Amino acid sequence: MALQALQALQSSGVAFRKILAHFPEDLSLAFAYGSGVFRQAGPSSNQKDSMLDFVFAVDDPLAWHKRNLKKNWNHYSFLKILGPKTITAIQNNYGAGVYYNTLVMCDGKVKILAMNENAVLRSALDKNLRSAVSAAFLMLPESFSEEDLFTQIAGLSYSGDFRMVIGEDKSKVSNIVKPNIGHFRELYGSILQQHPQVVYKMQQGRLEIDKSPEGQFTQLMTLPKTLQQRINHLMDPPGRNRDVEETLFQVAHDPDCGDVVYLGLAAIVRPSSMKQSAKGIITAGIKKSLIYSSLKLHKMWKGWLRKTP
Repeated sequence: MALQALQALQSSGVAFRKILAHFPEDLSLAFAYGSGVFRQAGPSSNQKDSMLDFVFAVDDPLAWHKRNLKKNWNHYSFLKILGPKTITAIQNNYGAGVYYNTLVMCDGKVKILAMNENAVLRSALDKNLRSAVSAAFLMLPESFSEEDLFTQIAGLSYSGDFRMVIGEDKSKVSNIVKPNIGHFRELYGSILQQHPQVVYKMQQGRLEIDKSPEGQFTQLMTLPKTLQQRINHLMDPPGRNRDVEETLFQVAHDPDCGDVVYLGLAAIVRPSSMKQSAKGIITAGIKKSLIYSSLKLHKMWKGWLRKTP
């Protein structure tokens, strides 16, 4: 199962668990990602000097921020003066529901650090992997390579993200995928092998997917409800008020089905990324945000120079 792959990644971070000692306990999930953890392609990629990106998932953000303010007061921007209630309200009510900070000094390197025995969380993680596969299938041709699939999956969260226009290296997604095909295969291999609509030729690294209207309708019906509703909103003419299933049935017969799915994703990601970035200036602080942005722009500039003949 895909969860077994997650558990394998979790166990590989045992040597780095000491980083969790810097933060309050009661984490439902803690993981690190990015070029500081997973090797990326490109001459500018240097794991030793790369910033480490972490995500902490907690059941009670207010209680966690209360404890973290006592333990790591200097990690916060001026918002710490307003207290944990304001911090939690800003986290929950704006952007992606994430409290973002950057340039925090700490030690250790990890992948998945900790995952509590939470059946709901584990189910959500597994469902997320399967949803990513379904969305990627809809945007790919009938036959494609593993690298094509994993590049499509890795790019889902960047669909419509304004930071890909300014602030990110345009080769970011392929740089993530190329050196980490094995990691992607570990996460998605069992899903692909068990998928009823897929012919997975693992030895050749090739896949074939059912692109008939019936096959695409099945894939559309497995997408997350939010994405289905966004597609319905985009495709439902004024005054028709069709239900979601009727709209998806029409989209399944559309030669541009993949483009419609992309537009639906972009309509979700774009406003969220803009609000989250604006919120990040407040949560991280203006000085750190400027430093972080300058590092991103420098990296993007180096990416441009690599492509210049």
